[in-house]
Amino acid sequence: MNFDKDLVAGKLRRWEKYLEEFKLPSWDEIPNIGLYMEQIIILLKEYLDYLPPELKDEQIITAATINNYVRTKIMPEPVKKKYYRIHIAYLVMICTMKQILPIAVISKIIPMNIPEEEVKRIYDRYSDRHKYTIQYFLKQIRLVAGPILDHKDIIEESATDTEDLITMCTIYAGFSKLMAEKLLLLDGKDLTNGGSIELRKR
Repeated sequence: MNFDKDLVAGKLRRWEKYLEEFKLPSWDEIPNIGLYMEQIIILLKEYLDYLPPELKDEQIITAATINNYVRTKIMPEPVKKKYYRIHIAYLVMICTMKQILPIAVISKIIPMNIPEEEVKRIYDRYSDRHKYTIQYFLKQIRLVAGPILDHKDIIEESATDTEDLITMCTIYAGFSKLMAEKLLLLDGKDLTNGGSIELRKR
């Protein structure tokens, strides 16, 4: 692979600025007026504008995908073909989590058939965690991408070049996915039935 260091550094700084200002909509900012499918797709593209300009043609979500979520009971059914705040909150969480977790796992985090107040509580907490995690992620990228960004203070774990950074991001994503899935397996368990907690030596 052949990467231009100045281009990569510029893109990293640009993405950092974008993410520093990015936040999911609050519960009260989500419209509750009843939107049709086409309007929902446009709204979600605005809410989840992660893609860089050169990839904007890629679909974040489609009508078929939303219909499938409803059919498989991952989210509530629309009311007379209209989607309200509760539906949009489900879709925001599903769309952001499905980049890492399987839909079956996501359905455990945001279960169906719960009161709207509980969905609000889950969504509020999720959007807060989303913002904090962005800040944590940016701090980590600043550290490991130090050589690419020409930082004076370089840590030992820094990526030496762009290929290194891609590899580290991929490994980090893999471990994050594994940790989330492992923790979800502990739901409803305790020390009597949750498996060993003994520290093993390799």
